[in-house]
Amino acid sequence: MKITDLKCAVLGSHPVVRITTDEGISGLGQVAGRKHYLKPHILFYKDFIVGEDPTDVERVMMRIRKGGSFKPWGSAVSAIEMALWDIAGKAAGLPVYKLLGGKIRDKVRVYNGAVRFPMDGNSPEAHAANMKKMKASPEGFTIIKQGIAFHSGMPNEVPDYFYGEVQTGRFARTGGALTERGLKYTIDCVQAMKEGLGDEVGLALDCGPGMTVPDAIRLAQAVEPLNVMWLEDTITGDYVPYVLAEIYREVTRSTSTPIHTGEQIYLRQNFRDLIEKRAVDIIGPDPGDIGGIAELKWVAEYADLHGILMAPHGIFIGLIGLAALVQVSATLPQNYIAFECPIGDPKWWYDIVEGLPDPIVEDGFITVWDTPGMGVELNGEAARQYLPEGDEDFFD
Repeated sequence: MKITDLKCAVLGSHPVVRITTDEGISGLGQVAGRKHYLKPHILFYKDFIVGEDPTDVERVMMRIRKGGSFKPWGSAVSAIEMALWDIAGKAAGLPVYKLLGGKIRDKVRVYNGAVRFPMDGNSPEAHAANMKKMKASPEGFTIIKQGIAFHSGMPNEVPDYFYGEVQTGRFARTGGALTERGLKYTIDCVQAMKEGLGDEVGLALDCGPGMTVPDAIRLAQAVEPLNVMWLEDTITGDYVPYVLAEIYREVTRSTSTPIHTGEQIYLRQNFRDLIEKRAVDIIGPDPGDIGGIAELKWVAEYADLHGILMAPHGIFIGLIGLAALVQVSATLPQNYIAFECPIGDPKWWYDIVEGLPDPIVEDGFITVWDTPGMGVELNGEAARQYLPEGDEDFFD
């Protein structure tokens, strides 16, 4: 079997990869939403992989892996890798999890990710009410994640929240030292949310990036009695192209509250410091940024050897990405907690993706399916109306 073409079309806001072969088998991969600008980057790799055997996934990846980088530039490589595994599974007549070593769980736990409800104000009481809505959501999540501090509207909405200025723009980074008022407000909101959830649902907190080390330590120590699931991306994180393991280790060693990071990191090599220095308690690589699902599994296994837990990121990776997360998460070692559950956005994604269970999430879990490959397909006839001009041949 040989690769004959690499195609990319932006469906909604998601670049979607389709790799075709001379045996009529094709594979799909998906890039997180709002990354339409990556289409030329994806197509750049075409000449490197056409003519290769797609079922030799690692050999193909060795040809292109050096061309990626930290989020968002690893997304192109990651989506291609997923499409290769999709082809390999279909060619073997097996679900991808079988090719990754087989599943150790029949259901994978997920947390809320892209399932959200708008906040009615910014008081601690509003945070508690929002958690109660989320707890009642039909997915029955057993873990709920909420943004606080610099991963929320708090710096904008709370007067004198921190000693600094709010930065604007998509890639702008707001951060700095919290005022006493800001820290107390943040703690009050966390306490209110946990009271709203009780001990039946775990509360995870996305905090940054942008916090200082003293504030991260103070916050982590203050919420220790609440037994939150984790504090995520306090120092670095989303769209930050470096790791700072030594700084994270300082926070981690100062508290019993679990510390989490990793969604922006590309390749196993860039997780080495975090893992070998036990700089965090939990890592959260995104299959759409780390370099693909096999790369995520390798890192999960290495983290497990060091007593570090795994909670993969994935909020924006869409329904094809969800299928990839289900396949790889079924195979991860027992350090696996849950992955961040994406949704179809816009809603018409549910009309063009075939193969997903209905409902997808029940009681906080997704049942692993046994369809060959990733187990999902795009309905070409239904999807054609959403193809942009110039991509009319995407399904040909």
